[in-house]
Amino acid sequence: MTRTAISLRTLLLATALAAVTAAPGLAQSADDVVATVDGTDITLGEMIVARSQLPQQYQQLPPEVVFDGLLQQLIQQQLLADALDEVPPRVGIALKNEERSLRAGEEVTRVAEEAVTEEALQQAYEARFAETDPVTEYNASHILVETEEEAQALVEEARAEGADFAALARENSTGPSGPSGGELGWFGPDAMVAPFQEAVAAMEPGTVSEPVQTQFGWHVIRLNETRIAEAPPLEALRTELTQQLQSEAVEARLEALEERAEISRPETGAFDPMVLGDLSILEN
Repeated sequence: MTRTAISLRTLLLATALAAVTAAPGLAQSADDVVATVDGTDITLGEMIVARSQLPQQYQQLPPEVVFDGLLQQLIQQQLLADALDEVPPRVGIALKNEERSLRAGEEVTRVAEEAVTEEALQQAYEARFAETDPVTEYNASHILVETEEEAQALVEEARAEGADFAALARENSTGPSGPSGGELGWFGPDAMVAPFQEAVAAMEPGTVSEPVQTQFGWHVIRLNETRIAEAPPLEALRTELTQQLQSEAVEARLEALEERAEISRPETGAFDPMVLGDLSILEN
């Protein structure tokens, strides 16, 4: 066979392999063998799991970028593993821990996923607000000045017939809301410092308060209007409620398992906690 024929055959084979690798509809399974090292198979499933355990920055790389390097890593690991004449006891212990952790993780995932349904989310949402008292929100404006005398004079002006509270605030208020006519917008309970909040809660819409002192100075407050706060929509709480349902489900599952399991624990003082740092015990 001529060199040209060999080159052509090599090119066609490489092209065919590339097409097979890139074919999105190709049926593949976790048991497909991607490499063999001295009789030990490395499967596609092992590569997929290995990639999922890579650091995040490598997982973000396209599969075609990491494929060859990841396969080479698994091949090298198999070569090194086969070269080990005697497996230390700590390897078996680590494998046991790893299996326990993986199996536990799978059960947590199963329980958490089954706990979250639309019906369960709706029930959790309704329970969240079922026993909640209506919350009043306030819309107020204020004028902030340094002395009680100034505040008292402004109270009288603001209460006069035809008074323009916003204009008084723009002319006199030293607070950051002054240029906007003293408007504070809507706020709920405990949003303001206590004396201010208490004064607003005792007012009727459309009225002006007596001077109110806080650590910021003296306030003249006008309560514009009030409203009952609406509960946030379910969608706004979906993530929070999902986490709540999952946490409760996993906790309930653990409690149920512990209740029916036979568990023995060491007596107090049976083990010195300091032994946890003694790696030499793993070799015994």
